[in-house]
Amino acid sequence: MSAQPAPDLLEPELKEVARLLSAASDVTLFAHINPDADALGSALALGMALRRGGCAARVSFGFPDVPPRSLRDLDPEGLLVPAAEVPAAVPLLVVCDSGSLQRLGGLADRVAATVAAGGEVVVIDHHVSNTRYGTRHLVDETAEATVLLVLRLLDELGAPLDLPMARCLYAGLVTDTRNFRHAGARTHAAAARLLEAGVDPEATTRPLLDTHPFGWLSMLSSVLGRAQLEPAAARGLGLVHATVRLTDAREVGSEEVDSVIDLVRTSEEADVAAVLKETADGRWSVSLRSDGALDVGLAAADCGGGGHRLASGFTAAGSAEDVLAMLRAALRRAPLLR
Repeated sequence: MSAQPAPDLLEPELKEVARLLSAASDVTLFAHINPDADALGSALALGMALRRGGCAARVSFGFPDVPPRSLRDLDPEGLLVPAAEVPAAVPLLVVCDSGSLQRLGGLADRVAATVAAGGEVVVIDHHVSNTRYGTRHLVDETAEATVLLVLRLLDELGAPLDLPMARCLYAGLVTDTRNFRHAGARTHAAAARLLEAGVDPEATTRPLLDTHPFGWLSMLSSVLGRAQLEPAAARGLGLVHATVRLTDAREVGSEEVDSVIDLVRTSEEADVAAVLKETADGRWSVSLRSDGALDVGLAAADCGGGGHRLASGFTAAGSAEDVLAMLRAALRRAPLLR
């Protein structure tokens, strides 16, 4: 007797979310603060599909006031609205790629207000640390990107996949899989669908991964020149870390600062890489990456943040050395993955 396929545990919730969206006449979609391509691409693609179906749709995020330069071309139809223009409560709110309320910044209060007013809050996400803060949850921790869940939802809605929507989904897919280095067969199949819809991979990927202002080079020179290697840290697996201070980032945007982790992590002597990014005096946003031997997701959770086993982050206050001391302790407690 042939083995039966495993049940799709996401299917009932997928159908329920599709039912809610199909019946909606007005939907507001959120990405997280400092939105990346997965968050914004997910919200915009779904917003486009809803608008094409006759639904009023808008997309927003809590900070900053405008999206990163590299993502602005993903919104050719003007779905993005400033956070200040989002009503206190909306009939149906869809939050994309945000594992917790804190990731919504100044828009976090819209969740409770919407529920109190009798509305629904749908959370679509792939983070293992998701706190299930909505009324419906389309969450799959095994998905490499939130855009994959949105693609499944579009199929459930019967929404045709046109080029603007496909570009949004491809942008999220290529960035969250590190240019498909963390992508399984199903994810490659999804990418093929997006290419068949007309996505130009070079034109879509270049502004996301390979384009920076000239000032980025001098910022890197300063920051990487101060990077430090601690071979005994992270349970003896090694920690490499760099610090980006406000003075380093005066001439570049947040996406240039966020890109530093992808260079620091290339150090072969360390399994764990960390970049401390100063956001205000005594305030830090920390990005963590693992090459696969240590669970940095639980290390980040230990520090009040969260994310995936191999990519995570947290925010903290204090001096850079205070934050590093907290991180070292969390990495000593983090479980091994192999």
